[in-house]
Parts: sequence; C-alpha cells; structure tokens
Amino acid sequence: MEFKELTNQDAKVSMAQELEKLLNTGPEEHRHEIRREFDGFQQLFDRFVSEPGPSIYWDKIEKLPRDSIRSYSDLPNNTSKQEIKTMLDQLVVIKLNGALATPIGCSGPTSTIPVRNNLTSLDMTVQQIEHLNKTYNTDVPLVLMNSFLTDEDTMKIIRKYSGFKVSIKTFNQSCFPRINKESLMPIARSCNPDENVEAWYPPGHGDFYQAFAKSGLLDEFVNKGRKFCFISNTDNLGATVDLNILNMCLNGQEEFIMEVTDKTRADVKGGTLIHYEGKLRLLEVAQVPKDQLEDFMSVKKFNVFNTNNLWISMPAIQRIMKNDLLDMEIIVNPLTLEQGTNVYQLVTAIGAAMKCFDNAVGLNVPRSRFLPVKKTSDLLLVMSNLYTLDHGALLMSPKRMFPSTPLVKLGNKHFKIFSEYLSRFGSIPDLLELDHLTVSGDVTFGKGVSLKGTVIIIANHGDRIDIPAGSILENKIVSGNLRIMDH
Repeated sequence: MEFKELTNQDAKVSMAQELEKLLNTGPEEHRHEIRREFDGFQQLFDRFVSEPGPSIYWDKIEKLPRDSIRSYSDLPNNTSKQEIKTMLDQLVVIKLNGALATPIGCSGPTSTIPVRNNLTSLDMTVQQIEHLNKTYNTDVPLVLMNSFLTDEDTMKIIRKYSGFKVSIKTFNQSCFPRINKESLMPIARSCNPDENVEAWYPPGHGDFYQAFAKSGLLDEFVNKGRKFCFISNTDNLGATVDLNILNMCLNGQEEFIMEVTDKTRADVKGGTLIHYEGKLRLLEVAQVPKDQLEDFMSVKKFNVFNTNNLWISMPAIQRIMKNDLLDMEIIVNPLTLEQGTNVYQLVTAIGAAMKCFDNAVGLNVPRSRFLPVKKTSDLLLVMSNLYTLDHGALLMSPKRMFPSTPLVKLGNKHFKIFSEYLSRFGSIPDLLELDHLTVSGDVTFGKGVSLKGTVIIIANHGDRIDIPAGSILENKIVSGNLRIMDH
C-alpha cells in the first residue's frame, strides 16, 4: 500500500477505536442508539479521509438542459375543494428546526423568536397548517426535525399547541463529534454532550434522510398513504404549503422538486443548480474552488439559487435508504472554538441528494417564497408594514407599488443583538416605499418614522444620530451627529 493509503487506513482505524472509547462512557441503555449514530459518523469520516480531491471539477460542469428548471407561472391552478382535500391527505410538512438563535444574542431555537405581532415562526407555521386542516377538512401533520441543541426547548414549547387542529411530531437529527484539525480525532472525552457542548454538532440538514428513516416516521406516513413531504427551514417565513406545487408533485413523474428563485446581488453565496455527469446537482459555495468564486457569484452565469424549500417523494426516500443509494458531497466546515482549538465539522446539505432521485427538477418560484429571518435586518422587514398577516402567512402589502423586497443593512455593532435592535426603534418605521436602507453606528429611530427610496444613515465613531419621531426620509444620506434631548 502507498504511504497515503496507509495513513488513511490508520486514521479510519484510530477513529473507530476512539469512537469505541467514547461509546463506553455512555449509559448502557442508550449505547445501541449511540452506536447507530457513531456508525453514521464513521461512514462520513471514512469518506472524508478517502476522498481528498474536490467534489466538483469546474471544467466538467455542463450547460443546464432546457427543462431542468421549470417556471412556477406555468403551473395549472384550477382545482376543486374536494381535489385539494385529496391532495393534502397525501402531504407531510417538515420544518428543519435544528438551529439556535445565538447569532442574534437569543437563547433557544431560531423558531422561538417573536417575528411578528409577538408570534414566532413556529406559531405562524402552526396557524397556517391549522387553517389548511380546517378549511379542507384534512389532517396535514407538522413534523419538526430538532437537534440535540433545540429538542428540549422545542418539546416544552409545542405543548401549547395541544388544542390546535394540527398533529405535531418530532424527531432528532444526529449528534456528531467535532474532530481536531491536527490529529483528526474527536475532541470529546465523554459521549454526553452536556459535559462539553462545544465538542459536538448537528451534522447539517443532509442528515434528514437517515434521521427521518431511523425515527420510524417515514414508514408510518407512507403506510398511511402519504406520498410527498414539503421540507423547509423553520426560519423561512415564505415557505408555505403551495397547492399548485403540490399538484405538480402528485400528478408528475418528479421525485424531487427544489424551489429556486432568481439571484440578486444580495444572494451571491446561495447554492445553485448545475448539470454534472449527466445529473442535476446542487452546488454550494463551500464546494467552489477559490479561483472560481467570482464565476460562481456571477448573477449572469448562475442566475438562480436554492431556497431550501424541497418537495420530495417519501416512497422514493424509502427506496433510496433501503438500497443504500444515498450519496451527498461532504462539506468540511473549519472552526476555531472558544479556547482556541481548531476543529473540523463534517456536514452534508439536504439538497445535495437530488442527484439520487429520479426526474429531479428545479422550480423557479416567486421571490416571496424565500423570506428567511436570520439577522435583525430580516426582522425589520417582516415586522414592518411591508407585510400583512393572513392565517399565519406573511403577504406583501398591496400598498407596495413593486413586489421586490428592500435591501436592508444594519450595522453589526449596534443592531446585531435582538434586544438592542428592538431598543433602537420607538416603533418600526414605515418601509412601504423603501428600496435600500443602510444604517451604521449609534443610531436610534423615533416613533412614526417613514423611510423611502434609498436612505443611508451613518453615525461616525463617538457620534450619535437620533432620527426624530415622525420624520420622513426620502433618498437621503444622514451623517455626523444629531441628538434630540428631552427638556
């Protein structure tokens, strides 16, 4: 064997030994479950050390065939109430609920932040599905894929929905060990994540397929005649059940439909669709060679991006899992932990499995189906009068003259943390006629402020700008120092 093969083999053997040691630190009654998770991690790790080359060779990317991305506007939309009920009887709604809200300074899952009228994204999802169930006399279940980081809080929160006409089920994605960048061995010393939460991570939403199958829910739903699942990120407030897309799922040959939307300069890092080795594939920014990044981010060459709203045939997932046909590129995320340790976490993306399904297609949907709330700048939009709330669904206000969403950039230092962001607004400004807002530095807004066109507000270091109550700023640049004092 060559030196490299030997070292790869050594790494695999050493990892197996380390995982066995970790397994022995777990309680006897949970070891079978932990071993199954570790087997999944070992497979991922073995591929990681065996496949050091790039997952995509740039010059092998082929031109997208004409029919590989369909247009939402071409979908038929005339269905009777009885037909809709029959379609909904075959649907499961799944939300990817594994992320914490720590990036904006909140504890608990992202789905538990108040985003509109004191409702969380989870409240809004439950309202949407209850409205469907009542309107069409059906019982579409809501399934949450939690992680070890979000499960406990989520289980407490969903108790409040017990009186709603929605059946809520949950399952957990895997819990994998972070590995030291130098030794390629786990940094954990015990398989209890509570003892050192930094040593563990949920391995990306690509873990959905194994975790869903392992939970027993996949078989349960298929046995009850449910055929398609609609999967989306819990923080995407635009990801509502769309009856036209569901109709396409149930009356076509496609086993996998990925919703994509037109790329703007604000979305240059979003994953895109490519044709590669005869198959439609998802290409993530992490897979792109550094010298091709500019090409990847070009709005002309790659003009759509993945919303992570996916419609997938559940019998097809069963077939792929049963025949061991699942194949997703590994994304290697390097991290530096608080105490300075450099680690890798190996993750996969749920959309990367599309090449394993028959007749997978992209569907170019309106931008309104992609409304993620990851930062306070996103929150400002969804809390404003740009949107109205209808049975848990956010709709663009008819008073807005054009359908595009304004571009909002709020400075990290003063607006990143949720509580501080809230304290800087007497009330959320009127954004109906806004195109672009940039705010940097120590800036506050009084009540009843209206922002129109392009507004740029910059308080330099040491300065503060208070926008007076009732101000109307239209195509304005405000800089310097402006203090309004009570007397």
